[in-house]
Amino acid sequence: MLIFLLQSVWLYISELAGKDLDISIIIKFLSYVSPRLVILILPLTILLSSIMVFGNFAENYEFAAMKSTGISLQRAMRSLSIFILFVAILTFFFSNNVNPVAEYNFHNLRKNISKVKPTMAIAEGQFNQIGQINIKVKNKSGDNGQYLTDVIIHQKKNKIGNYTVIKSKTGEISSSLNSDILKLKLFDGNYYDEVIPTDYKQRDKKPHLKSYFKEYILNINLAEINNVDFDDKDDVNKYTMLSVADLDITIDSLLEKRKEDYKLISSKMHNRSNALVLNDNVKNKIVDTIYKGENFYDLFKLKKQVQLFDLAISSVNSTNSIIKSNKIIQAYREKNINKHIISLHDKFSISFACIILFFIGAPLGAIIRKGGFGLPLVISIVLFLVYHFIGIFTKNLAEDSSISPILASWLSTIIMLPISIYLTNRATRDRSIFNFDNFYIIINNFFNRSNNT
Repeated sequence: MLIFLLQSVWLYISELAGKDLDISIIIKFLSYVSPRLVILILPLTILLSSIMVFGNFAENYEFAAMKSTGISLQRAMRSLSIFILFVAILTFFFSNNVNPVAEYNFHNLRKNISKVKPTMAIAEGQFNQIGQINIKVKNKSGDNGQYLTDVIIHQKKNKIGNYTVIKSKTGEISSSLNSDILKLKLFDGNYYDEVIPTDYKQRDKKPHLKSYFKEYILNINLAEINNVDFDDKDDVNKYTMLSVADLDITIDSLLEKRKEDYKLISSKMHNRSNALVLNDNVKNKIVDTIYKGENFYDLFKLKKQVQLFDLAISSVNSTNSIIKSNKIIQAYREKNINKHIISLHDKFSISFACIILFFIGAPLGAIIRKGGFGLPLVISIVLFLVYHFIGIFTKNLAEDSSISPILASWLSTIIMLPISIYLTNRATRDRSIFNFDNFYIIINNFFNRSNNT
């Protein structure tokens, strides 16, 4: 747990460093990130501890003493099996009740931390909102990232839209340590401000102000920005923040919304095809002559043919654009649905994984007959990495529906199930993992037959 906590601190160090956060905020941050780590680490913990315990038993000949008194491996594992079953049930309730609350608080705490010292929140290559401005920089340099290049700023007004745009080649952030004013110096740039006159007739002329500057100073008041309530929470419903009941309701609503979208898209495409009014263009009268030409377009003049072809090409291109944009939207929604389904089944699969990994670790420890943190640690990490990477790989495939999201949640557990059955069977019979003597006998018999012939 300590190793993974340190890894989380390193992962989010850019959000925590240099912001003068109280120790209570840091403790909150770590406590909110810990539940997701518990879900990740618990299977590894069970696997490692079961290998170590049963490896110690076998290494110190305690299993031999048990067997001499008539205690079998199953009987020795019975009480621990009941305990692991209890842990699996507890894991489900933990992932279903504790983890969603922690994820919700973790999201809001990260959002509130990002508001502190907004100079740290200016990321390169993207727009960052600081007070009433949106700022984007290409690169940051200097000891504190105070020197900026290719600065673009959108200033907010009391109306919707970006009416004031400032762009400069370079910039510099300067402010005193305890000041609530952030001074932003811009060099070699342009200032554009779109004017909205009260007279609607004048708006068609699109009046605006435009100027060039060598140096422009922009002062940003941070008094309200830095006064952050870290306990403030907004209403967010991400799939990691939902319980089983909430996920079930959300998935049903998302699936129903997808059906409605498909009906709406098909209706729009059908209307665009003009299939409903095609019969209105046909005159219901008898024609005695029969056209025997090769192409019915020959019935029209050349100019009319060109117009018909242009209209058809335009209609097809427009339809393809609509289909392409709808495919992108539906692919995003499909990915969101799959993530909800994966999150739902993960709450159950993690509990079964705890049981199955115990029945891998316990017989494996009895077979290898090594305790401590040496060989058991290596074996458990290798097995856990196989289990973990299979889960990550399949879940990534399931996001775009390459495989079923339900299968993605369970596949790593399903793969480990026959391994646990095999190892438990071998340990019960007091046999090694692989019987190399049988392979030796088969190979030896093969070569003997070859020599005899």
